Amino acid sequence: YGRVSTKGQLLDRQIAALEAAHCVRIFTDKKSGQNAEREELWKCLDYLRPGDTLVVPSLDRVGRSIQDLISIVSGLRKRGIGFQSLHESLDTTTPGGRLVFHVFAALAEFIRELIVQGTHEGLAAARARGERIGRPPAMTEEQVRHARA
Repeated sequence: YGRVSTKGQLLDRQIAALEAAHCVRIFTDKKSGQNAEREELWKCLDYLRPGDTLVVPSLDRVGRSIQDLISIVSGLRKRGIGFQSLHESLDTTTPGGRLVFHVFAALAEFIRELIVQGTHEGLAAARARGERIGRPPAMTEEQVRHARA
């Protein structure tokens, strides 16, 4: 599977790398990775069967984020499908590749937990300072008194 972010970019190098890796079928998207509408990626994932391997030129061609990448690769693994990134020499069909992927996944989970913890601590500190949390009130106190009268 290959992807470029804009229609002006070329897929030639990615396709050549995938062909050199002896890929049987190549799917390509010409859309931003930020866009969840990666039609050919979803077709590719649907096409794959247990024992197959999804090969990509580089990790950044698959996921919109590390969490997205981990989700996709984990889904493949549950279905008995391997994952290989040519640029990073990552291959989840090997013990070393699985180890590296698990380290990536653990780091991503750790970072997510740190962000959640920091958010909770920040909210608690704001509440302790008496700051209002959430969106601003729709009405002023005077408007509320007038509405109740």
